[in-house]
Amino acid sequence: MTNHNLPPRMEQLVALMLRDRKARRKLTQEHHEIFFHCYFSHYVKYRTAAFQKDMFRLTENDGLQTIVITAFRGSAKSTIMNMSFVLWSILGKPGKKFILLVGQTQAQARQHLKNIKEELENNKLLHDDLWPYHEEEDEWRNSCLVIGSYNAKIMAVSIDQSVRGLRHKEFRPDLIICDDIEDLQSVKTREGRDKTYAWVKGELIPAGDRSTRIVFVGNLLHEDCLLRRLQREIASGTMQGVFREYPILNNEGNCLWPGKYPTVRTIETERQRVGSEAAWQREYMLRIIPDLERLIQPSWITYYGKFPDDEDKLPFRTIATGIDPAISKEDGADNTAMVSGRMYGYGEDMVIYILPNPVNEHLSFLETIERAKSVSLVLGGGEKTDLFIEDVGFQRGLIEQLDAARFPATGVPTKGQDKRSRLALASHLIQSGRVRFPMTGCERLIEQLVGFGNERYDDLADAFAILILPLLEMRGRGRPLSLGELNKGLSKADMDMSSGWKKFMYPDHSDDRGSGSFGNILDMQF
Repeated sequence: MTNHNLPPRMEQLVALMLRDRKARRKLTQEHHEIFFHCYFSHYVKYRTAAFQKDMFRLTENDGLQTIVITAFRGSAKSTIMNMSFVLWSILGKPGKKFILLVGQTQAQARQHLKNIKEELENNKLLHDDLWPYHEEEDEWRNSCLVIGSYNAKIMAVSIDQSVRGLRHKEFRPDLIICDDIEDLQSVKTREGRDKTYAWVKGELIPAGDRSTRIVFVGNLLHEDCLLRRLQREIASGTMQGVFREYPILNNEGNCLWPGKYPTVRTIETERQRVGSEAAWQREYMLRIIPDLERLIQPSWITYYGKFPDDEDKLPFRTIATGIDPAISKEDGADNTAMVSGRMYGYGEDMVIYILPNPVNEHLSFLETIERAKSVSLVLGGGEKTDLFIEDVGFQRGLIEQLDAARFPATGVPTKGQDKRSRLALASHLIQSGRVRFPMTGCERLIEQLVGFGNERYDDLADAFAILILPLLEMRGRGRPLSLGELNKGLSKADMDMSSGWKKFMYPDHSDDRGSGSFGNILDMQF
């Protein structure tokens, strides 16, 4: 039967192919779109959209080794890529011999294979043209479909399996389809994201050969999810391929599938059917939805290209470093983190520019002392700059050692506040754009800030809070001495942190570290 949702010329071709097997074989072998409308016409309920035609063109372009597609739910992306493209690649011009269907779990991968099997069993045209086939389970206990008349195999695998050395006779995988291999839980932590990425790069891609094509289909679930990483690699030229993003509404507000959603009312009806605004934005508009439990949202991050100059009328105040020391150098332990920044302006005009490439390494106690000294001197061009260190436990010894070496190291007491509470006190400065980040060099810090509470490591985020809170306390004070004035104008005795340096910088506060200005800031609410 013809499908009247098709363009007239396509209707005529389908009608011809249904009657004439020879014509059907010739036309469907050359064109994936014709193959789809011939064998899967029962899926075509609405006029094919331009973005779907684009997907067909991508599959027909043998020069595209990698295809990354994210499209709104119900767009037919899985039907086109995970079913039709697989079978066309065997029956049609590509002539693929060994295809891997990859799911996040083995159950999901087997479901993809089951969908194809059901079509082979119940779709008369496919049954006639691809018969015989049989199902088997190989030595890896993977589900497989073997299409004997084409000497081809389709195998289902999951991301927790090794795919090294997989072969079908003399063939290595020559087409790999990855469909939704991440979910909201797996992308929540860097560990989870890195695990999937490492498996794709270290196991999956090497399983093929130079002519293997690989397709990734899914949704954008995180700023650093697999599809986003691949998008960046394609954009930078480090990976050959294409990235396509098909939201239900484009930037101009026009629907990408007018055949299915002809009016604004039909779009709104679909939106109401979904029920959840977060799900609508993520699944249909392809927007990465911020976690409402996040202290810091990705949209708050403000970047800078240069430091203020005279025209900006923001006087330079100071350079400082927040330090979060770690006790252990064992693998898996937290790193020692040092985050530095330049402070400009006073009061409501205060702006802090975070410096790129913060320290984030496994360091021993002595190595931490030496690195802190080095950072202090380098940032000051040979003059010593401020070091703020959490004043708790063994870290007191670090402060005392730096004091003894005449470095301006100041303890920042916790006053019983946990890391989340301290970062929350600094979050409004990020939201208001008064803390700014370099275009490059602080990716891991930003990741820990926006993922705080989910990411396994938070050492950089903690060092950031240790830096910001003392600077926040200094924002309304009069002009501090320059580094030169500080180092040259005070005697060695005055440089002792329990007297001269702290008295000069904070004359209206107690010398006692536990009751001084940095302790008070932790009691403030915003």
